[in-house]
Amino acid sequence: MHLLYLYSTIMLVKNTFQKIIHSIGRNPIHLPAWRILFFVSFITPITVYAQNGPQPRLPAIELTTHIHVIQAEVAHTAQEQMLGLMYRQSMGSHEGMLFIYDRLEIRCFWMRNTLIPLTIAFITDDGTIVNTRDMQPETENTHCSNHPVRFALEMNQGWFMERGIKAGSKVQGLPNPP
Repeated sequence: MHLLYLYSTIMLVKNTFQKIIHSIGRNPIHLPAWRILFFVSFITPITVYAQNGPQPRLPAIELTTHIHVIQAEVAHTAQEQMLGLMYRQSMGSHEGMLFIYDRLEIRCFWMRNTLIPLTIAFITDDGTIVNTRDMQPETENTHCSNHPVRFALEMNQGWFMERGIKAGSKVQGLPNPP
């Protein structure tokens, strides 16, 4: 996703630069307007992707596994998923974040700018946990699902193990797959 954004930005700058040169050559009076446009075209994308605090709490749904109830914030858009739980200082004992994807794929996560230790559960469409992975704060190690999945649930580290929830356990309350 980041490479596509970088490529698109480079192409936009190249095309804009060519238009500026062409326009200035025909009418030098346009130079101040082009300077403003050029400046704004760089600042806007940078500010959209700059993130130095946690994203606001996302709408949550109730999930259950065995007898345990989870209040899971839902990260559905690419932006919400990219930010995830970054910069959060803490999370409630029965709170988590559910990542929902449109396609079945092997899913991989890392912990860049994530301050709390987490365990992630990769979940199939029928709610079966495929595998879990412990993830250490502020690392870039990848933690992947063993099989293609559409759902991933992040909880405080140890939450699943402390409750005997492991591969093969079921999670109820997941939205229907798209």
